[in-house]
Amino acid sequence: MKPRRLKTYGEGGSVYHCMSRIVGGEHLLGAREKEIFRKQLHQLADFCGMQVLTYCVMSNHFHLLVRVPPEAESRHVGIAELERRVRVLYSRDEAAAWISRLHSEEAEKIRERLLARMGDISVYLKELKQRFSTWYNRTHGRYGTLWAERFASVLVEPTGRALLVVACYIDLNPVRAGLCDDPKEYRWCGYAEAVAGGTEVRRGLLRVLESNDWRQAGREYRLILFGQAYHTDAGGPAGIPEAKLIAVQQKAGELSLPEVLRNRVRYFTAGAVIGSRGYVEAVMRKRRDYLSPGRKTGPSRIRAPALFGVHSLRGLQKNPIG
Repeated sequence: MKPRRLKTYGEGGSVYHCMSRIVGGEHLLGAREKEIFRKQLHQLADFCGMQVLTYCVMSNHFHLLVRVPPEAESRHVGIAELERRVRVLYSRDEAAAWISRLHSEEAEKIRERLLARMGDISVYLKELKQRFSTWYNRTHGRYGTLWAERFASVLVEPTGRALLVVACYIDLNPVRAGLCDDPKEYRWCGYAEAVAGGTEVRRGLLRVLESNDWRQAGREYRLILFGQAYHTDAGGPAGIPEAKLIAVQQKAGELSLPEVLRNRVRYFTAGAVIGSRGYVEAVMRKRRDYLSPGRKTGPSRIRAPALFGVHSLRGLQKNPIG
């Protein structure tokens, strides 16, 4: 039986872009619901030993860019760290009960039960959605399924341009939806939380940007994101001066990264694996069983100048714009 979720672990771990929608596409998530979901996604990531690089919670769906640590790192969690993670996730009384059992005769059994919930993207997303569903249904006097599907995910190369592209795509969701013209004004996305001083999300975006300096990296990331507010249509409003947009373009006549990101790019949600050609080929070799032994074609290059060097496992639109 083939695994249901493509997983691979390198020395630096794996990164996934995960998405899920509310059943029927209903817009059920208001400000309070988004705040609760944001709190839960951070708490559970901490418990599971994962890192949220960025995210966006919309009224009927969410996007998460999550780093899963190497398997060995997930298994080697000391008792003090286990106790800390339990306190992060559970109420005081529930945490006390778990910790007491960690020091009882069944300690090893309890430790294994806790570790089994860590370092696995499927377990993380399943528990996150279940926890939020329980809270939502109880709060709103509702019962039944809240989410439309299990969840969709794309494996992303953990460093380089592909990771930056996906992070931008996620943080620009509210801009594409017409909810704002500056992603820092939409408080339920990673970029806005980072601008507001969110330590963990800043660390996540710094990993994306391969930097240790938020002041510098934050400005660079903003230049990329803010290009989204610029409209080339005649008579359309300009979010930033044309000269500022041109300044972030690397080659004359080529499509800029912000322009590419203005529209929904299917590779980011249906490409299965995206990254450099070498990375996608390595995943194909490692998971040939999952990807079909008879497959003869290699990675597909995403045909857009601003995405030069980025490849996808699945060949979708020839021009991923529109």
